[in-house]
Amino acid sequence: MVDLSNFVPEDVIEDIRNANDIVDVISDYVQLNKQGRNYFGLCPFHDEKTPSFSVTQDKQIFHCFGCGKGGNVITFLMELEGLTFIETIKYLADRRGIELPQSIVQTTKTQATSSDEQILSAYKWLEKLYHYLLRFAKDGQEGKEYFAKRGLTNETIDLFKLGYAPNQKTFTASFLEKKGFHLQQLQKAGILINKSNGETIDRFYGRVIFPIRNHLGVIVGFGARSIDKQAPKYLNSSESQLFQKSKLLYNFDLAKKHIRKENEAILFEGYMDVISAYQAGIKNVIATMGTSLTESQARLLRRYVETVIICYDSDEAGIEATYRAAHLLEQVDCHVKIAVLKDGFDPDTYIQTYGGDNFINKVLQPSETFMSFYMRYLKKDFKLQSKSDQLRYIQTVLKEIAKMNSSIEREYYLKVLASEFNITLESLNQEIKTFLKTNQDQQDNRKKDSYTKKATHFYQQKRLLPAYHNAERQLIVYMLQDRTITDKVKEELGVAFNIDQHKIIVTHLYAYYEEGHPPDISLFIEKLEDESLKHLVAEITMTSPVYEVSSDEIKDYIRIIREEYEDVSYINKLKKEQKMAEQQNDPLTAAKIALKIIEQQRK
Repeated sequence: MVDLSNFVPEDVIEDIRNANDIVDVISDYVQLNKQGRNYFGLCPFHDEKTPSFSVTQDKQIFHCFGCGKGGNVITFLMELEGLTFIETIKYLADRRGIELPQSIVQTTKTQATSSDEQILSAYKWLEKLYHYLLRFAKDGQEGKEYFAKRGLTNETIDLFKLGYAPNQKTFTASFLEKKGFHLQQLQKAGILINKSNGETIDRFYGRVIFPIRNHLGVIVGFGARSIDKQAPKYLNSSESQLFQKSKLLYNFDLAKKHIRKENEAILFEGYMDVISAYQAGIKNVIATMGTSLTESQARLLRRYVETVIICYDSDEAGIEATYRAAHLLEQVDCHVKIAVLKDGFDPDTYIQTYGGDNFINKVLQPSETFMSFYMRYLKKDFKLQSKSDQLRYIQTVLKEIAKMNSSIEREYYLKVLASEFNITLESLNQEIKTFLKTNQDQQDNRKKDSYTKKATHFYQQKRLLPAYHNAERQLIVYMLQDRTITDKVKEELGVAFNIDQHKIIVTHLYAYYEEGHPPDISLFIEKLEDESLKHLVAEITMTSPVYEVSSDEIKDYIRIIREEYEDVSYINKLKKEQKMAEQQNDPLTAAKIALKIIEQQRK
């Protein structure tokens, strides 16, 4: 695709970047906590359990101390979302209600020719069509009656853009063809189906439609439910690069801000559970796509929130699914609670029967801990009237209790066990010591491995860097914040830095100031094209301390850099002379030069 950054004037880019505070934008993806001047959270670019991802508001940049990623708000979205520059600019402009100049909008429209963009466009048209038919057309009456029976208001139907695919199998194909879409491409995407008789039909005909949006609010597929006896009862869009059930959570785009506000997410199994809860005023609600929770979804949730309440159906299948989901969420360090529904209810029917307030007060608030649920869940695998099974059950529970970090929690559940099975607390404490020691050994090994992995090249360099290298890094930090310092360095050193990447950075920095730009680290990063340089600038500015600096200190940095540069230049000159002496078959001269080189390197 053509690089469209040239089509967007610099002042427009600057207005958009300044309107989108980096902390606000990244908070849409990561739960950030303020520590001192910076914000920290779990890195979205790699898996980690201890936050090493840092965002600085005053510099408007981010940097991960674990994987080395770094940059500004535009870099962040381009790398995380895989967006082009112009897509990022459009997204940020829309986010803050900034209108792009019409010339830019038209230019970008001509570029929207990729297969994915065409499919997304088809989904938008279908969302409008299905929703219109449901709300206003005779052909959508069946769907309208279905949702009315399920207790949904028109406002809720409009908010979730619920729809109905008409029973006329070829209606959708004709509609999309008239809009200029190629049926073959839509068949390949699974929107339409080509029958053996050559007829092209709607994949979802005769079903109510639930549009599926990604976390950015972009529709990427549909979920559909049969309202008669048509099989299968539930049907989703085909798996594709755009629609991956294992990575999507229903309603996540609307729920994100409420999840952050409440600092907990409520996880359901079905679309209607989410919609009923949302209509009842419970808005931090999400659901899987009719499948078991996946590790990707669990990690996504953990980036946003610590506490997840699982509220699945109360039948046997729901209880099994609850255990699997809870186990996955525990593994990614979520604090898990289980909301228990009585009498065979699912969340939707409970809310429709008793209302949202009762659901909050009698289902969500009394949620049990994972351990309480686990102890209850585990009993189905043992015949507890048998002494041997009792002992095996106790051993299994002790292994799980031993994994708890809190000694208070451990003692609480040991007391529950002691009371239930008439065992002394002392004997249980004695028994659990073996499991605690095993867990401690495993944790020590993991910490050792984690430390080794985290001691990445920039950490090692920070500890082991020679004086001239540290001087160059520190000088670059001051140059990024003060043009007069940059002018002095340019006059006295030029590009005579010793590290090649530093030479490139200062060359760009000289040009940046000559173009009349202000000292602005985020803007400077935006001007760099090389991703590795963007990461390095972010890393240097986040890890090098900034103090009030005197002219004498700047002179000292320059002196250290120059001395190393001159030493290296002198050694290189000697090496050339040594090579020439060897070529002229003069071993005595070559040996004398070698001694000079050794003496110079020892200085």
